Amino acid sequence: MQVREYMTREVITLPPDMEVLKALMLLARHDIAGAPVLDEAGLVIGVLTEKDCLKQALGATYHSQYGGLVSEYMTSPAVTLSPDDGLVQAAERFVALPYHRFPVTEDGRLVGILSRRDVIQALSGAWQ
Repeated sequence: MQVREYMTREVITLPPDMEVLKALMLLARHDIAGAPVLDEAGLVIGVLTEKDCLKQALGATYHSQYGGLVSEYMTSPAVTLSPDDGLVQAAERFVALPYHRFPVTEDGRLVGILSRRDVIQALSGAWQ
């Protein structure tokens, strides 16, 4: 069981120079909790999550500071998986780290994304 078998291949991505509130609206519109951030060359440079956006929203509420760029709020560098990683290895990383999703990369380029839910569904299928 490898990551490539269970990852989502069509991934919503964000540029680092996107305004963070627009990014938050994009996440909400697609009903996703986070997205990889890609540079102009298509390399994964970070991940923006709802939690990261919430930091900005709190700043806006308390300090009347609206806006900012994705690059200011994203988690960077991104922790990634390889499509050749084993699913058990990926599950161990989810247990060890606080992340809910990992970008899957080959040579720094995004090829998919793997979520905790993907791993749980894959493992539950193996138990049946």
